[in-house]
Amino acid sequence: MSEEKLPTRAENYSEWYNTLVQRAELADYAPVRGCMVVRPYGWALWENIQSALDRRFKATGHVNAAFPLFIPMSFLEKEKEHVEGFSPELAVVTIGGGETLEEPLVVRPTSETIIGHMYSKWIKSYRDLPVLINQWANVVRWEMRTRLFLRTLEFYWQEGHTAHATAAEAEEETIRMLNQYADFAINEAAVPVIRGRKSATEKFAGAQHSYTIEAMMGDTRALQSGTSHNLGQNFAKAFEIRFLDESNTLQYCWTTSWGLSTRFVGAIIMTHGDDQGLVLPPRLAPIQLVIVPIYRNDEEKSAVLPVVEQVKGLLSEFRVKVDDRTEVTPGFKFNDWEMRGVPLRLEIGPKDVEKHSVMAARRDIPGKPGKSILSMENLAAQIGSLLDEVQAGLLAKATRFRDEHIFEPRDYGHLKEVVQNGWAYAWWCGSADCEAKIKEETKATTRCIPLDQEGGKGKCIYCGQPADEKVYFARAY
Repeated sequence: MSEEKLPTRAENYSEWYNTLVQRAELADYAPVRGCMVVRPYGWALWENIQSALDRRFKATGHVNAAFPLFIPMSFLEKEKEHVEGFSPELAVVTIGGGETLEEPLVVRPTSETIIGHMYSKWIKSYRDLPVLINQWANVVRWEMRTRLFLRTLEFYWQEGHTAHATAAEAEEETIRMLNQYADFAINEAAVPVIRGRKSATEKFAGAQHSYTIEAMMGDTRALQSGTSHNLGQNFAKAFEIRFLDESNTLQYCWTTSWGLSTRFVGAIIMTHGDDQGLVLPPRLAPIQLVIVPIYRNDEEKSAVLPVVEQVKGLLSEFRVKVDDRTEVTPGFKFNDWEMRGVPLRLEIGPKDVEKHSVMAARRDIPGKPGKSILSMENLAAQIGSLLDEVQAGLLAKATRFRDEHIFEPRDYGHLKEVVQNGWAYAWWCGSADCEAKIKEETKATTRCIPLDQEGGKGKCIYCGQPADEKVYFARAY
């Protein structure tokens, strides 16, 4: 860790984020422009995200599979809206083995097309439905403006792809998986999110409806953190995904897709991080607590280290790290682990050994207010309670911050003001023209039409025409 201080969020939020990602050893820039190397600490965080999501997917009946990285160009051309939506972002292979390919191959930007092709082979009868498959994969989208985790040419994600016998089943699946994402974000990542439907202009290319979880970052910008798409029969018709129903009539399937990516690592950083560094939620943190032995001489060392090992053994149910480095001071270690966002730090020195206790320091409450003395007796239970308190505290803090920065503008002039440092929650008539004008004039987009509407009717914040839905407008990553 560098001893240089991080830039403050107030001074330069973007520089704070970029510096922190590298200094905390989450990721680094790759030699290829726009790509990143995910370092072990960052990958461990992503693995914990994967694990939390994978449990949810399997509990809802989904199974994992793997599909090819390369997709024939003709597959993408089968669904016109889809290929038009992705065309600027495609990476295309034209030469393989030193020879020009008969057909160009697209490096996977998403897998609806190739999975649709396979489903057309596998699905023949209503007895084959539903098909509930997820894959963990990397994808490539040729982004022009990139930022570590948030937007890179290559990134990692999961993408679920399902096929159903009816429109109602597909819609139910789409909402069910959106709810799984929301549950994960809130209860594992302590990131409060709003569930909603994307506007027609913001929806996934080729989808009938797109749903999203939207989160507010520490600079009040929005981050689309996970999406779930009802694809209707668009891809089924393009790829001939059909089945014989119970009356022996040939029908097209109804399909869905849904995904959450390494972008969510960025969501965690920007939701909880402070000027000292990362603040990681205990349920996802690669290291939940670090033990720092403190001693000044060999005599104290011989007394402290056995107790450190004893404490480590007592806390085996947690993800524990003992910092036994001898070339740096305890103060350096404190700052290092604080910057890396470890939820709890345990300090064990000669006095703690004498008192049969440890000093615990919470990452989410800096300084003396976050410190407490814990008895060695029943230590694991105390640590578990403290970690639960940190988890709950992070969610409460992030929720409070979000709610304090959501405004209901009285008119369009007021909307222009509030979206500079917050979100606007306002009536919208549904017009794409109004949506485009707001975006052009404020740089704020329709983040989502929340599923939990308050009811009633109002007037569009832009044109004044009747409106029956409220929308969140915000500047976004």
